[in-house]
Amino acid sequence: MKLVIDGDGSPVKDTTIEVALEQLLDVLIVTSIDHYSLKEYPENVSFVYVDKGADAADYKIVQLIKTGDILVTQDYGLASLVLPKGVRVLHQLGYEYTKDNIDGLLEQRYFSAKVRKSGGHTKGPKTFTKADRETFKAKLIDLIQSMRSESNKN
Repeated sequence: MKLVIDGDGSPVKDTTIEVALEQLLDVLIVTSIDHYSLKEYPENVSFVYVDKGADAADYKIVQLIKTGDILVTQDYGLASLVLPKGVRVLHQLGYEYTKDNIDGLLEQRYFSAKVRKSGGHTKGPKTFTKADRETFKAKLIDLIQSMRSESNKN
């Protein structure tokens, strides 16, 4: 099991890395070369940089992610592509994308895009808060422990 982060604009990179260190897991951050950083990261963190482009990081994640990994993303489309691979997917607000909820989320995204395309306005995302970060962290820890427990039963 490794944690994969859709790194472009993710507000939970540091939180995910913190949890990974506590849980002794590797982290892979896939991000655009535009977000290249010289910041020092722990040994368990690696990066894959991709060219500029709207979906370049998404395509690379789909290529690299494996069954049993956890993906952290806010991208419904990306979540829908990796769920069939046996990947667990967690949103930065702490809710999990599943085969049961992904169709509704994609439909909602489609209708919102349609409204914007016709000149209408939709609500943007709320400001990410400290409480949101704590909720995400707790859900990530729960998910890791749940997956480990399931793995030990098999």
